[in-house]
Amino acid sequence: MNVQSFWQKLPVIVIILALATSTVNLYGQQNSNRKVKVAFVYTGTSPELVEYMERELKEQLGDQVELMNYAVPSVLEKIRKTGYVTANPAAEMVGTYMDAVESGADAILNICSSVGDVVHSVQDLSKYIGVPIVMINEEMCREAVRKGNKIAVIATLPTSIEPTKNIIIRVSREMGKHVEVTGVLIDGAYGLEQEQFKARLTAETEKIAGQVDVIVFAQGSMAYCEKLIADRFQKLVLSNPYFGVKALKTALIDKGLIIKPE
Repeated sequence: MNVQSFWQKLPVIVIILALATSTVNLYGQQNSNRKVKVAFVYTGTSPELVEYMERELKEQLGDQVELMNYAVPSVLEKIRKTGYVTANPAAEMVGTYMDAVESGADAILNICSSVGDVVHSVQDLSKYIGVPIVMINEEMCREAVRKGNKIAVIATLPTSIEPTKNIIIRVSREMGKHVEVTGVLIDGAYGLEQEQFKARLTAETEKIAGQVDVIVFAQGSMAYCEKLIADRFQKLVLSNPYFGVKALKTALIDKGLIIKPE
């Protein structure tokens, strides 16, 4: 190549080199150099629940992700007043998911079991925008269906029982299996000190333990009682945050944002 020819072709060479050394972003993909972001969306919360969630995230995903926390306590207050999810709190939840997306979330884990049906309703939107919105109890409910035929759903809030039962019924149909689901409300136990709650939970579980194969705790805040109830009644007891974070991890692997361990 003579000098004149080289200078004529230099702009093309520069463009090729620039493309070769840059990160190419395809539609819907983020810059591969930045850290993966996940969002936790709470309604009712406590320092203990936040600690459980963040510890489980650390155990399953280590330092691979950056965490963003969102809390919308007004949603739970509205649901507790009406007894079900009306349009207003549903819209507030969807708006919070979209706020997380606009802030760069690659995946969202919804922590509140009372709004499980809201999460289910936005799955088409989730797929369209390429940001998984994961329901914390879904994988736990699948595990319950895998392991049992008679399942008890225990909660301290009536608004947590029906959405969790709905998940179990839906996934059991998807899995081609018939199950019986019983809801157990520990009435008045929401917000109790831990030792008081353990006593109430044990007493209420004793009434139904002989009638079921699997016990599901609908609320992640009950997780500290899992071993107590499993040992006391010799039943399989399932709780979160383990299954919710596992489903979040799977969503990130499926999206190609983290590498599946060998």
